[in-house]
Amino acid sequence: MADLLIKGGLVVDGTGAPGRVADVAVTGGRVTGIGTGVAADGASDVVDATGLVVAPGFVDIHTHYDAQLFWDPTASPSPLHGVTTVVGGNCGFTLAPAGPEHAGYLMRMMARVEGMPLAALEAGLSWDWDGFADWRRRLDGRIAVNAGFLIGHSSVRRAVMGESAHEPAAGEQVDAMAALVREACAAGALGFSTSQAPTHNDGDGEPVPSRAASADELVALASAVRDVEGTTLELILAGCLNGFNDDEIDLMTRVSLAGGRPVNWNVLGVSAMNPTGHLSQLRASDVAAEKGARVVALTLPHTTSIRLSFLSGFVFDGLPGWRPVMALPPDERMKALADPSTRRRLAEGASSEEAGILRGLANWGRLELVETFAPQNAAFEGKKVAEVVEAKGGGDPFDVLLDIVLADELRTGLSPGAFQTTAEDWKLRAEVWRDPRTVVGGSDAGAHVDMMCGAIYSTALLAHGVREHEAVTVEEAVHQLSDVPARLYGLRDRGRIAEGFAADLVVFDPGQVGYRKERTRADLPGGAWRLYAEADGIESVFVNGACIARAGEFTGATPGTLLASGRDTETVSLC
Repeated sequence: MADLLIKGGLVVDGTGAPGRVADVAVTGGRVTGIGTGVAADGASDVVDATGLVVAPGFVDIHTHYDAQLFWDPTASPSPLHGVTTVVGGNCGFTLAPAGPEHAGYLMRMMARVEGMPLAALEAGLSWDWDGFADWRRRLDGRIAVNAGFLIGHSSVRRAVMGESAHEPAAGEQVDAMAALVREACAAGALGFSTSQAPTHNDGDGEPVPSRAASADELVALASAVRDVEGTTLELILAGCLNGFNDDEIDLMTRVSLAGGRPVNWNVLGVSAMNPTGHLSQLRASDVAAEKGARVVALTLPHTTSIRLSFLSGFVFDGLPGWRPVMALPPDERMKALADPSTRRRLAEGASSEEAGILRGLANWGRLELVETFAPQNAAFEGKKVAEVVEAKGGGDPFDVLLDIVLADELRTGLSPGAFQTTAEDWKLRAEVWRDPRTVVGGSDAGAHVDMMCGAIYSTALLAHGVREHEAVTVEEAVHQLSDVPARLYGLRDRGRIAEGFAADLVVFDPGQVGYRKERTRADLPGGAWRLYAEADGIESVFVNGACIARAGEFTGATPGTLLASGRDTETVSLC
Protein backbone atom coordinates (compact mmCIF):
# COMPACT_ATOMS: atom_id res chain seq x y z
CA MET A 1 0.00 0.00 0.00
CA ALA A 2 1.40 3.40 -1.03
CA ASP A 3 1.88 6.18 1.50
CA LEU A 4 1.62 8.97 -1.06
CA LEU A 5 -0.02 9.29 -4.46
CA ILE A 6 0.55 12.34 -6.66
CA LYS A 7 -2.07 12.16 -9.40
CA GLY A 8 -2.28 13.57 -12.88
CA GLY A 9 0.74 15.87 -12.95
CA LEU A 10 3.20 16.46 -15.76
CA VAL A 11 6.04 14.25 -14.55
CA VAL A 12 9.38 15.81 -15.50
CA ASP A 13 11.74 13.14 -14.25
CA GLY A 14 15.02 15.09 -14.18
CA THR A 15 16.76 13.19 -16.97
CA GLY A 16 15.85 15.78 -19.59
CA ALA A 17 13.31 13.44 -21.21
CA PRO A 18 9.98 14.96 -22.31
CA GLY A 19 7.47 15.28 -19.50
CA ARG A 20 4.42 13.01 -19.46
CA VAL A 21 1.16 13.10 -17.57
CA ALA A 22 1.33 10.33 -14.99
CA ASP A 23 0.73 9.36 -11.39
CA VAL A 24 3.60 8.91 -8.92
CA ALA A 25 3.27 6.46 -6.04
CA VAL A 26 5.54 6.54 -3.00
CA THR A 27 6.00 3.84 -0.36
CA GLY A 28 8.44 3.89 2.51
CA GLY A 29 10.05 7.09 1.30
CA ARG A 30 10.81 5.78 -2.19
CA VAL A 31 9.14 6.00 -5.57
CA THR A 32 7.33 2.71 -6.21
CA GLY A 33 5.31 3.47 -9.29
CA ILE A 34 5.11 5.92 -12.20
CA GLY A 35 2.38 5.76 -14.82
CA THR A 36 -1.28 6.19 -15.61
CA GLY A 37 -3.63 4.72 -13.05
CA VAL A 38 -0.88 3.54 -10.70
CA ALA A 39 -2.37 1.24 -8.11
CA ALA A 40 -2.19 3.07 -4.80
CA ASP A 41 -5.45 2.28 -3.05
CA GLY A 42 -5.54 3.53 0.49
CA ALA A 43 -2.68 6.04 0.13
CA SER A 44 -2.65 8.20 3.24
CA ASP A 45 -1.81 11.34 1.26
CA VAL A 46 -3.27 11.98 -2.19
CA VAL A 47 -2.19 15.08 -4.09
CA ASP A 48 -4.06 16.23 -7.19
CA ALA A 49 -1.34 17.62 -9.46
CA THR A 50 -3.54 18.28 -12.50
CA GLY A 51 -2.04 21.18 -14.45
CA LEU A 52 1.11 21.11 -12.31
CA VAL A 53 4.65 19.84 -12.84
CA VAL A 54 5.96 16.99 -10.67
CA ALA A 55 9.75 17.12 -10.57
CA PRO A 56 12.60 15.71 -8.50
CA GLY A 57 13.58 17.97 -5.62
CA PHE A 58 16.32 20.43 -6.54
CA VAL A 59 19.90 19.81 -5.39
CA ASP A 60 21.84 22.87 -4.20
CA ILE A 61 25.52 21.93 -3.98
CA HIS A 62 26.78 25.34 -2.85
CA THR A 63 25.26 26.48 0.44
CA HIS A 64 26.50 27.57 3.85
CA TYR A 65 23.76 26.08 6.02
CA ASP A 66 26.35 24.62 8.43
CA ALA A 67 25.23 26.89 11.27
CA GLN A 68 21.59 27.64 10.39
CA LEU A 69 20.49 24.00 10.42
CA PHE A 70 21.21 23.88 14.15
CA TRP A 71 18.44 26.38 14.88
CA ASP A 72 16.40 26.01 11.69
CA PRO A 73 16.00 22.38 10.56
CA THR A 74 14.13 23.52 7.44
CA ALA A 75 17.08 25.42 5.92
CA SER A 76 14.58 28.14 5.11
CA PRO A 77 13.74 29.47 2.67
CA SER A 78 15.43 27.02 0.25
CA PRO A 79 12.72 24.30 0.34
CA LEU A 80 10.06 26.92 -0.43
CA HIS A 81 11.93 27.29 -3.74
CA GLY A 82 11.91 23.53 -4.38
CA VAL A 83 15.27 22.53 -2.89
CA THR A 84 15.30 19.21 -1.06
CA THR A 85 19.06 18.53 -0.81
CA VAL A 86 21.78 20.96 0.28
CA VAL A 87 25.55 20.69 0.53
CA GLY A 88 27.35 22.92 3.04
CA GLY A 89 30.95 23.42 4.05
CA ASN A 90 31.95 25.15 0.84
CA CYS A 91 34.84 27.58 0.25
CA GLY A 92 36.95 26.03 3.01
CA PHE A 93 34.67 27.35 5.79
CA THR A 94 33.25 24.89 8.32
CA LEU A 95 32.51 24.91 12.04
CA ALA A 96 34.47 21.70 12.62
CA PRO A 97 36.90 20.01 13.17
CA ALA A 98 38.28 22.96 15.16
CA GLY A 99 37.08 22.65 18.76
CA PRO A 100 35.64 25.11 21.31
CA GLU A 101 38.99 26.81 21.91
CA HIS A 102 38.73 28.17 18.36
CA ALA A 103 35.08 29.23 18.58
CA GLY A 104 35.77 32.94 18.90
CA TYR A 105 38.03 33.05 15.88
CA LEU A 106 35.75 30.89 13.70
CA MET A 107 32.65 32.91 14.58
CA ARG A 108 34.31 36.17 13.67
CA MET A 109 35.68 34.63 10.48
CA MET A 110 32.27 33.30 9.43
CA ALA A 111 30.64 36.61 10.30
CA ARG A 112 33.11 38.52 8.15
CA VAL A 113 33.66 36.28 5.18
CA GLU A 114 30.22 34.64 4.90
CA GLY A 115 27.96 37.33 6.32
CA MET A 116 26.53 35.22 9.14
CA PRO A 117 25.47 37.49 12.02
CA LEU A 118 27.87 37.12 14.94
CA ALA A 119 24.99 37.38 17.43
CA ALA A 120 23.27 34.39 15.80
CA LEU A 121 26.43 32.28 15.84
CA GLU A 122 27.01 33.10 19.51
CA ALA A 123 23.42 32.45 20.62
CA GLY A 124 22.51 29.61 18.27
CA LEU A 125 25.46 27.23 18.60
CA SER A 126 26.86 25.32 21.59
CA TRP A 127 30.45 25.25 20.26
CA ASP A 128 31.25 22.21 22.42
CA TRP A 129 31.82 19.57 19.75
CA ASP A 130 34.96 17.46 19.57
CA GLY A 131 35.86 17.09 15.92
CA PHE A 132 33.89 16.78 12.70
CA ALA A 133 32.09 13.54 13.52
CA ASP A 134 30.82 14.90 16.84
CA TRP A 135 29.63 18.11 15.18
CA ARG A 136 27.93 16.27 12.32
CA ARG A 137 26.06 13.69 14.38
CA ARG A 138 24.15 16.44 16.19
CA LEU A 139 22.09 17.04 13.05
CA ASP A 140 21.20 13.38 12.56
CA GLY A 141 17.43 12.88 12.62
CA ARG A 142 16.76 16.59 13.18
CA ILE A 143 16.60 18.12 9.70
CA ALA A 144 13.82 18.60 7.16
CA VAL A 145 16.11 18.53 4.11
CA ASN A 146 18.80 16.12 3.02
CA ALA A 147 22.12 17.69 3.96
CA GLY A 148 25.74 16.82 3.38
CA PHE A 149 28.89 18.72 4.26
CA LEU A 150 32.41 19.14 2.94
CA ILE A 151 35.29 19.55 5.38
CA GLY A 152 36.75 23.06 5.20
CA HIS A 153 40.44 23.88 4.86
CA SER A 154 40.47 26.98 7.09
CA SER A 155 38.97 25.11 10.04
CA VAL A 156 41.34 22.17 9.48
CA ARG A 157 44.30 24.54 9.45
CA ARG A 158 43.14 26.25 12.63
CA ALA A 159 42.64 22.88 14.36
CA VAL A 160 46.20 21.79 13.56
CA MET A 161 48.13 25.07 13.62
CA GLY A 162 46.17 27.19 16.09
CA GLU A 163 47.03 30.88 16.00
CA SER A 164 49.84 30.24 13.50
CA ALA A 165 47.29 29.08 10.90
CA HIS A 166 48.11 32.13 8.77
CA GLU A 167 51.68 30.95 8.26
CA PRO A 168 53.18 28.37 5.88
CA ALA A 169 52.78 24.82 7.18
CA ALA A 170 55.63 22.44 7.94
CA GLY A 171 55.60 18.91 6.54
CA GLU A 172 54.33 17.30 9.73
CA GLN A 173 51.56 19.88 9.95
CA VAL A 174 50.43 19.09 6.42
CA ASP A 175 50.41 15.40 7.35
CA ALA A 176 48.27 16.17 10.41
CA MET A 177 45.84 18.18 8.29
CA ALA A 178 45.59 15.39 5.73
CA ALA A 179 44.82 12.96 8.55
CA LEU A 180 42.00 15.22 9.75
CA VAL A 181 40.55 15.47 6.24
CA ARG A 182 40.73 11.70 5.82
CA GLU A 183 39.14 11.17 9.25
CA ALA A 184 36.30 13.59 8.47
CA CYS A 185 35.57 11.92 5.13
CA ALA A 186 35.52 8.50 6.81
CA ALA A 187 33.00 10.01 9.26
CA GLY A 188 30.71 11.16 6.45
CA ALA A 189 32.14 14.38 4.99
CA LEU A 190 31.38 14.55 1.28
CA GLY A 191 34.84 15.86 0.44
CA PHE A 192 37.24 18.76 0.90
CA SER A 193 36.86 22.47 0.17
CA THR A 194 39.31 25.37 0.13
CA SER A 195 39.74 28.99 -0.93
CA GLN A 196 42.59 31.19 -2.05
CA ALA A 197 40.32 34.05 -3.10
CA PRO A 198 41.82 37.46 -2.30
CA THR A 199 38.41 38.67 -1.11
CA HIS A 200 38.29 36.12 1.72
CA ASN A 201 39.51 37.75 4.94
CA ASP A 202 38.83 36.82 8.56
CA GLY A 203 37.35 38.82 11.40
CA ASP A 204 40.64 40.63 11.94
CA GLY A 205 40.90 41.62 8.29
CA GLU A 206 43.67 39.09 7.68
CA PRO A 207 43.63 36.49 4.90
CA VAL A 208 41.70 33.38 5.96
CA PRO A 209 43.99 30.47 6.93
CA SER A 210 43.56 28.53 3.70
CA ARG A 211 45.10 31.41 1.75
CA ALA A 212 48.47 30.66 3.41
CA ALA A 213 48.58 27.17 1.89
CA SER A 214 51.10 26.26 -0.77
CA ALA A 215 50.14 24.39 -3.91
CA ASP A 216 51.78 21.26 -2.49
CA GLU A 217 49.64 21.52 0.64
CA LEU A 218 46.46 21.77 -1.44
CA VAL A 219 47.48 18.72 -3.44
CA ALA A 220 48.28 16.76 -0.28
CA LEU A 221 44.91 17.52 1.29
CA ALA A 222 43.09 16.70 -1.93
CA SER A 223 44.81 13.32 -1.99
CA ALA A 224 43.36 12.61 1.46
CA VAL A 225 39.86 12.17 -0.01
CA ARG A 226 40.97 9.50 -2.48
CA ASP A 227 40.63 6.58 -0.06
CA VAL A 228 36.99 7.34 0.85
CA GLU A 229 34.26 6.45 -1.62
CA GLY A 230 31.88 9.12 -2.85
CA THR A 231 33.94 12.21 -2.02
CA THR A 232 34.52 15.34 -4.07
CA LEU A 233 36.57 18.56 -4.19
CA GLU A 234 35.53 22.24 -4.23
CA LEU A 235 37.70 25.34 -4.43
CA ILE A 236 37.97 29.03 -5.15
CA LEU A 237 41.09 30.62 -6.63
CA ALA A 238 41.88 34.23 -7.46
CA GLY A 239 41.28 33.45 -11.12
CA CYS A 240 37.70 32.43 -10.45
CA LEU A 241 36.99 36.16 -10.40
CA ASN A 242 39.48 37.58 -12.87
CA GLY A 243 40.46 34.76 -15.20
CA PHE A 244 42.74 31.79 -14.60
CA ASN A 245 46.44 31.89 -15.30
CA ASP A 246 48.35 28.79 -16.35
CA ASP A 247 49.58 28.10 -12.82
CA GLU A 248 46.02 28.06 -11.47
CA ILE A 249 44.84 25.73 -14.21
CA ASP A 250 47.77 23.46 -13.45
CA LEU A 251 46.90 23.56 -9.75
CA MET A 252 43.26 22.56 -10.36
CA THR A 253 44.47 19.75 -12.59
CA ARG A 254 46.91 18.50 -9.95
CA VAL A 255 44.25 18.70 -7.23
CA SER A 256 41.79 16.67 -9.31
CA LEU A 257 44.37 14.02 -10.18
CA ALA A 258 45.64 13.80 -6.60
CA GLY A 259 42.16 13.22 -5.22
CA GLY A 260 40.94 11.19 -8.17
CA ARG A 261 37.83 13.37 -8.05
CA PRO A 262 36.19 16.17 -10.05
CA VAL A 263 37.03 19.70 -8.92
CA ASN A 264 34.14 22.14 -8.75
CA TRP A 265 35.02 25.85 -8.75
CA ASN A 266 32.89 28.88 -7.90
CA VAL A 267 31.59 30.90 -9.74
CA LEU A 268 31.32 31.41 -13.52
CA GLY A 269 29.58 34.59 -14.66
CA VAL A 270 27.99 34.79 -18.11
CA SER A 271 26.90 38.01 -19.81
CA ALA A 272 26.01 39.03 -23.35
CA MET A 273 27.98 42.22 -22.69
CA ASN A 274 31.09 40.02 -22.80
CA PRO A 275 29.88 37.06 -24.87
CA THR A 276 33.21 35.23 -25.02
CA GLY A 277 34.50 36.04 -21.52
CA HIS A 278 33.40 32.74 -20.04
CA LEU A 279 35.21 30.72 -22.71
CA SER A 280 38.64 31.50 -21.29
CA GLN A 281 37.43 30.28 -17.90
CA LEU A 282 36.08 27.05 -19.33
CA ARG A 283 39.45 26.46 -20.99
CA ALA A 284 40.58 25.22 -17.57
CA SER A 285 38.28 22.23 -18.01
CA ASP A 286 39.75 21.42 -21.41
CA VAL A 287 43.37 21.61 -20.25
CA ALA A 288 42.55 19.45 -17.22
CA ALA A 289 40.75 16.88 -19.37
CA GLU A 290 43.78 16.55 -21.65
CA LYS A 291 45.71 15.39 -18.58
CA GLY A 292 43.02 13.03 -17.30
CA ALA A 293 41.56 15.40 -14.70
CA ARG A 294 38.08 16.92 -14.43
CA VAL A 295 37.30 20.55 -13.63
CA VAL A 296 33.69 21.79 -13.50
CA ALA A 297 32.50 25.39 -13.22
CA LEU A 298 29.59 26.34 -10.99
CA THR A 299 27.50 28.91 -12.84
CA LEU A 300 24.73 31.17 -11.62
CA PRO A 301 21.35 30.78 -13.36
CA HIS A 302 20.29 34.37 -12.71
CA THR A 303 21.57 37.87 -12.06
CA THR A 304 22.28 38.44 -8.40
CA SER A 305 21.63 41.75 -6.74
CA ILE A 306 23.16 42.79 -3.46
CA ARG A 307 21.75 44.95 -0.72
CA LEU A 308 23.94 47.33 1.24
CA SER A 309 23.31 48.84 4.64
CA PHE A 310 25.06 51.09 7.11
CA LEU A 311 24.32 48.49 9.80
CA SER A 312 26.50 45.74 8.30
CA GLY A 313 28.87 48.27 6.75
CA PHE A 314 30.08 45.67 4.25
CA VAL A 315 31.35 47.24 0.99
CA PHE A 316 31.06 50.72 2.52
CA ASP A 317 33.98 49.82 4.77
CA GLY A 318 36.12 49.49 1.65
CA LEU A 319 35.83 53.21 0.92
CA PRO A 320 38.87 55.31 1.93
CA GLY A 321 38.56 56.48 5.53
CA TRP A 322 35.30 54.65 6.18
CA ARG A 323 36.51 51.55 8.02
CA PRO A 324 37.00 53.20 11.46
CA VAL A 325 33.45 54.56 11.38
CA MET A 326 31.89 51.32 10.10
CA ALA A 327 33.75 49.40 12.84
CA LEU A 328 32.11 51.42 15.62
CA PRO A 329 29.25 49.88 17.64
CA PRO A 330 25.89 50.85 16.10
CA ASP A 331 25.07 53.55 18.68
CA GLU A 332 28.46 55.20 18.28
CA ARG A 333 28.28 54.81 14.51
CA MET A 334 24.97 56.69 14.47
CA LYS A 335 26.50 59.54 16.46
CA ALA A 336 29.41 59.73 14.03
CA LEU A 337 27.11 59.71 10.99
CA ALA A 338 25.10 62.58 12.48
CA ASP A 339 28.20 64.74 12.77
CA PRO A 340 28.56 67.19 9.82
CA SER A 341 32.35 67.06 9.83
CA THR A 342 32.36 63.25 9.76
CA ARG A 343 29.87 63.30 6.89
CA ARG A 344 32.05 65.61 4.83
CA ARG A 345 35.15 63.48 5.51
CA LEU A 346 33.34 60.29 4.45
CA ALA A 347 31.93 61.94 1.33
CA GLU A 348 35.40 63.12 0.31
CA GLY A 349 36.85 59.64 0.81
CA ALA A 350 34.10 58.00 -1.24
CA SER A 351 34.64 60.34 -4.20
CA SER A 352 38.45 60.21 -4.12
CA GLU A 353 40.63 58.51 -6.70
CA GLU A 354 41.71 56.04 -4.01
CA ALA A 355 38.16 54.64 -3.90
CA GLY A 356 38.79 52.88 -7.21
CA ILE A 357 35.87 50.83 -8.49
CA LEU A 358 33.85 51.69 -5.38
CA ARG A 359 33.91 55.35 -6.35
CA GLY A 360 30.63 54.81 -8.18
CA LEU A 361 28.88 54.60 -4.83
CA ALA A 362 29.62 58.30 -4.30
CA ASN A 363 26.85 59.04 -6.81
CA TRP A 364 24.51 58.78 -3.83
CA GLY A 365 21.44 59.87 -5.77
CA ARG A 366 21.49 56.59 -7.73
CA LEU A 367 21.10 54.39 -4.65
CA GLU A 368 17.66 52.84 -4.34
CA LEU A 369 15.93 52.64 -0.96
CA VAL A 370 14.70 49.06 -1.29
CA GLU A 371 13.48 48.76 2.30
CA THR A 372 12.86 51.33 5.02
CA PHE A 373 11.72 50.96 8.62
CA ALA A 374 10.89 54.29 10.26
CA PRO A 375 7.31 55.50 9.68
CA GLN A 376 8.56 58.80 8.27
CA ASN A 377 10.57 56.87 5.67
CA ALA A 378 7.71 54.69 4.42
CA ALA A 379 6.97 56.93 1.44
CA PHE A 380 10.59 56.70 0.29
CA GLU A 381 10.71 52.90 -0.09
CA GLY A 382 11.35 51.87 -3.67
CA LYS A 383 12.63 55.31 -4.65
CA LYS A 384 16.11 56.49 -5.52
CA VAL A 385 17.81 58.97 -3.24
CA ALA A 386 17.68 61.56 -6.04
CA GLU A 387 13.91 61.26 -6.14
CA VAL A 388 13.71 61.85 -2.40
CA VAL A 389 15.93 64.91 -2.76
CA GLU A 390 13.60 66.25 -5.43
CA ALA A 391 10.52 65.55 -3.32
CA LYS A 392 12.11 67.39 -0.42
CA GLY A 393 12.82 70.40 -2.60
CA GLY A 394 16.58 69.93 -2.66
CA GLY A 395 19.48 69.14 -0.41
CA ASP A 396 22.77 67.28 -0.55
CA PRO A 397 22.04 63.64 -1.58
CA PHE A 398 24.54 62.25 0.96
CA ASP A 399 22.96 64.23 3.79
CA VAL A 400 19.46 63.19 2.72
CA LEU A 401 20.57 59.55 2.57
CA LEU A 402 22.17 59.62 6.02
CA ASP A 403 19.13 61.31 7.55
CA ILE A 404 17.01 58.43 6.25
CA VAL A 405 19.54 55.87 7.46
CA LEU A 406 19.67 57.35 10.95
CA ALA A 407 15.87 57.40 11.23
CA ASP A 408 15.94 53.69 10.33
CA GLU A 409 18.63 53.05 12.97
CA LEU A 410 21.05 52.07 10.15
CA ARG A 411 18.82 49.26 8.82
CA THR A 412 17.85 50.95 5.53
CA GLY A 413 18.23 48.50 2.65
CA LEU A 414 20.13 50.09 -0.24
CA SER A 415 20.66 48.82 -3.75
CA PRO A 416 23.40 50.16 -6.02
CA GLY A 417 21.40 48.76 -8.93
CA ALA A 418 21.81 45.54 -10.88
CA PHE A 419 22.74 44.93 -14.47
CA GLN A 420 19.63 44.67 -16.59
CA THR A 421 19.46 41.24 -18.17
CA THR A 422 18.30 40.79 -21.73
CA ALA A 423 16.98 37.93 -23.83
CA GLU A 424 20.51 37.59 -25.20
CA ASP A 425 21.87 37.10 -21.67
CA TRP A 426 19.43 34.26 -21.05
CA LYS A 427 20.15 32.67 -24.42
CA LEU A 428 23.89 32.71 -23.71
CA ARG A 429 23.37 31.38 -20.18
CA ALA A 430 21.31 28.51 -21.56
CA GLU A 431 24.17 27.53 -23.87
CA VAL A 432 26.52 27.48 -20.89
CA TRP A 433 24.12 25.45 -18.74
CA ARG A 434 24.04 22.76 -21.43
CA ASP A 435 27.85 22.60 -21.47
CA PRO A 436 29.13 19.49 -19.63
CA ARG A 437 31.92 21.63 -18.20
CA THR A 438 29.38 23.46 -15.98
CA VAL A 439 26.82 22.86 -13.27
CA VAL A 440 24.04 25.26 -12.25
CA GLY A 441 24.14 26.63 -8.71
CA GLY A 442 25.96 29.09 -6.52
CA SER A 443 23.08 30.15 -4.29
CA ASP A 444 25.37 30.67 -1.25
CA ALA A 445 22.16 30.14 0.77
CA GLY A 446 22.74 30.54 4.48
CA ALA A 447 25.50 33.09 3.88
CA HIS A 448 25.60 36.82 3.18
CA VAL A 449 22.15 37.03 4.72
CA ASP A 450 22.49 40.79 5.21
CA MET A 451 23.08 41.34 1.49
CA MET A 452 20.99 38.83 -0.46
CA CYS A 453 18.75 35.78 -0.45
CA GLY A 454 20.43 33.40 -2.88
CA ALA A 455 17.83 30.67 -2.28
CA ILE A 456 15.79 32.14 -5.15
CA TYR A 457 18.16 30.73 -7.78
CA SER A 458 15.86 27.81 -8.68
CA THR A 459 12.61 29.74 -8.95
CA ALA A 460 14.46 32.51 -10.82
CA LEU A 461 15.58 29.98 -13.43
CA LEU A 462 12.06 28.60 -13.82
CA ALA A 463 10.43 32.05 -13.90
CA HIS A 464 12.86 33.84 -16.20
CA GLY A 465 14.84 31.16 -18.05
CA VAL A 466 11.83 28.97 -18.82
CA ARG A 467 8.62 31.01 -18.73
CA GLU A 468 9.68 34.58 -19.53
CA HIS A 469 12.51 34.12 -22.03
CA GLU A 470 11.96 30.50 -23.13
CA ALA A 471 15.71 30.02 -23.15
CA VAL A 472 15.28 26.42 -21.98
CA THR A 473 12.37 24.03 -21.66
CA VAL A 474 11.02 23.05 -18.27
CA GLU A 475 12.56 19.62 -18.82
CA GLU A 476 16.01 21.14 -19.36
CA ALA A 477 15.70 23.43 -16.36
CA VAL A 478 14.65 20.62 -14.03
CA HIS A 479 17.51 18.48 -15.36
CA GLN A 480 19.99 21.24 -14.53
CA LEU A 481 18.53 21.84 -11.06
CA SER A 482 18.34 18.21 -10.00
CA ASP A 483 20.05 15.47 -11.97
CA VAL A 484 23.20 17.34 -13.08
CA PRO A 485 24.33 18.39 -9.58
CA ALA A 486 23.27 15.04 -8.13
CA ARG A 487 25.38 13.14 -10.64
CA LEU A 488 28.39 15.45 -10.21
CA TYR A 489 28.39 14.75 -6.46
CA GLY A 490 27.58 11.07 -6.93
CA LEU A 491 24.34 11.16 -4.94
CA ARG A 492 22.80 7.72 -4.87
CA ASP A 493 19.12 7.45 -5.80
CA ARG A 494 18.48 11.20 -5.86
CA GLY A 495 18.01 13.86 -8.53
CA ARG A 496 15.50 11.89 -10.63
CA ILE A 497 12.00 10.50 -10.41
CA ALA A 498 12.55 6.81 -10.98
CA GLU A 499 11.34 3.63 -9.31
CA GLY A 500 13.51 2.85 -6.32
CA PHE A 501 14.80 6.42 -6.02
CA ALA A 502 14.25 8.48 -2.89
CA ALA A 503 10.96 10.38 -3.06
CA ASP A 504 12.39 13.89 -3.02
CA LEU A 505 9.74 15.67 -5.06
CA VAL A 506 8.53 19.18 -5.83
CA VAL A 507 5.11 20.00 -7.29
CA PHE A 508 4.91 23.42 -8.93
CA ASP A 509 2.73 25.55 -11.16
CA PRO A 510 4.79 26.40 -14.27
CA GLY A 511 2.60 29.44 -14.96
CA GLN A 512 3.09 30.95 -11.51
CA VAL A 513 6.45 29.74 -10.19
CA GLY A 514 8.73 32.57 -9.12
CA TYR A 515 10.14 34.43 -6.15
CA ARG A 516 8.96 37.34 -4.05
CA LYS A 517 10.73 40.52 -3.05
CA GLU A 518 13.42 40.21 -0.39
CA ARG A 519 12.33 41.48 3.01
CA THR A 520 14.08 41.75 6.37
CA ARG A 521 13.25 39.20 9.06
CA ALA A 522 14.59 39.41 12.59
CA ASP A 523 14.15 35.69 13.23
CA LEU A 524 17.70 34.53 13.93
CA PRO A 525 19.11 33.65 17.37
CA GLY A 526 20.19 36.64 19.39
CA GLY A 527 17.63 38.83 17.62
CA ALA A 528 19.78 38.98 14.47
CA TRP A 529 18.16 39.66 11.11
CA ARG A 530 18.42 38.37 7.57
CA LEU A 531 17.02 38.92 4.10
CA TYR A 532 14.30 36.44 3.22
CA ALA A 533 12.37 35.77 0.01
CA GLU A 534 9.33 33.53 -0.26
CA ALA A 535 8.27 31.73 -3.43
CA ASP A 536 5.18 31.60 -5.61
CA GLY A 537 3.87 28.56 -7.44
CA ILE A 538 5.69 25.91 -5.38
CA GLU A 539 2.68 23.87 -4.22
CA SER A 540 4.23 20.94 -2.33
CA VAL A 541 7.73 19.75 -1.42
CA PHE A 542 8.47 16.20 -0.28
CA VAL A 543 11.66 14.83 1.24
CA ASN A 544 11.95 11.05 1.45
CA GLY A 545 8.21 10.85 0.85
CA ALA A 546 7.17 13.22 3.64
CA CYS A 547 5.71 16.64 2.95
CA ILE A 548 7.92 19.37 4.44
CA ALA A 549 6.26 22.38 2.77
CA ARG A 550 2.84 23.00 1.30
CA ALA A 551 1.42 26.21 -0.17
CA GLY A 552 4.40 28.21 1.04
CA GLU A 553 4.32 27.00 4.65
CA PHE A 554 6.53 24.48 6.42
CA THR A 555 4.75 21.49 7.92
CA GLY A 556 7.21 20.85 10.76
CA ALA A 557 8.22 17.42 9.44
CA THR A 558 11.92 16.52 9.66
CA PRO A 559 12.42 13.52 7.35
CA GLY A 560 15.77 14.67 5.96
CA THR A 561 18.75 12.37 5.59
CA LEU A 562 22.17 13.41 6.87
CA LEU A 563 24.16 12.43 3.80
CA ALA A 564 27.34 10.44 4.33
CA SER A 565 30.11 9.76 1.83
CA GLY A 566 30.01 6.24 0.52
CA ARG A 567 26.68 5.32 2.08
CA ASP A 568 24.74 8.02 0.21
CA THR A 569 27.26 8.88 -2.51
CA GLU A 570 29.37 7.02 -5.02
CA THR A 571 32.67 7.95 -6.57
CA VAL A 572 32.32 9.92 -9.80
CA SER A 573 34.58 9.17 -12.74
CA LEU A 574 37.03 11.76 -14.03
CA CYS A 575 36.12 10.86 -17.60
